[in-house]
Amino acid sequence: MSRMMKKRSAKAGLPPGSLVYIGSGRSPNTRITLIDYDEHDVTEREIRNVADCLAFKNSESVTWINVDETKEPGLVADFGKVLGFHPLMQEDILATDQRAKVEDHGDYLYVVLKMLSWDNAKDEMAIEQMSLVLGGTYVITFQEEAGDYFDPLRERIRESLGRIRRQGADYLAYSLLDMIIDHYFIVLEKLGDRIERVEDLVMTDPRQELLREIHRLKRDMLFVRKSVWPVRELVASLRHTDSPLIARTTAPYLRDLQDHIEQVIEGVDAYQNLLSDTLAAYLSTLSNRTNTVMKIVAVFSAVFMPLTFITGIFGMNFRHMPPLEWDRGFTGTLMTMAAIGIVMLAFFVRRRWL
Repeated sequence: MSRMMKKRSAKAGLPPGSLVYIGSGRSPNTRITLIDYDEHDVTEREIRNVADCLAFKNSESVTWINVDETKEPGLVADFGKVLGFHPLMQEDILATDQRAKVEDHGDYLYVVLKMLSWDNAKDEMAIEQMSLVLGGTYVITFQEEAGDYFDPLRERIRESLGRIRRQGADYLAYSLLDMIIDHYFIVLEKLGDRIERVEDLVMTDPRQELLREIHRLKRDMLFVRKSVWPVRELVASLRHTDSPLIARTTAPYLRDLQDHIEQVIEGVDAYQNLLSDTLAAYLSTLSNRTNTVMKIVAVFSAVFMPLTFITGIFGMNFRHMPPLEWDRGFTGTLMTMAAIGIVMLAFFVRRRWL
């Protein structure tokens, strides 16, 4: 999992609009793919030169340009020159610790949010930032990492499944956001299974390792909350925007999208509360176990205290001690000590202290 906060020290002192990648590593494997479609045809190809995108900017068909591994400032600058993107928007594409938001730049909308997925190989949550630019007939997506996140959507376009081929670029943007929010549910389910498993172990076998697992889950849930909460505001802004780029026919789908993000947020809040309760139960269980141990130690101390007193008396170096002269002094003393111990234990049991 990535850091909770990305380091911005590389941008300290630079003027606004400076293109500096904030993230982990660089990649020479940037890949630009293009899907152009209408109700009847689909065209797919890989783009080598950013200038080739210009031909699709004002086409009547819908064009989806996807950029994988957006880590090179020069590439983003090329898109800015060719398509006229605002310098501050270019800066936000490379600053991968952005809060989810939507910006209206007139002839295009800029949307940025976190993509969450579950890495089955590492069995942990994976996070990356996606920037989306919605124009009149095009959508451009900038992904921080390469992957098959949107492959199901590409298949729907190729096979003309559903209404996506009959709708405009705004519906494509909605479909991308819907897929991202669907992955929020998947990540939340995975984390929820872990939280519930830890909760069961706290009740049955509260080991020391559970404390580390609880704190790891609390950190993951905090990052999920930080990622998804602003998305509610983002979707609400898209719903209520007066931009001509969002058609009225897309409004019902955005309402459904807002319902989904509300469900995700409710799930995040519920699991955070459950984690807090689990941590409190773990600490309470440890406290009860410590109290039980201390109670047993105190009982044994109380039982042995009079016995220690008796042995202390016989350990004194006096010349005349009558019990030492008795034939059965040793046996009688042991029996007396045993009787005292049994009586005290019976008293503790009767009082339900044991």
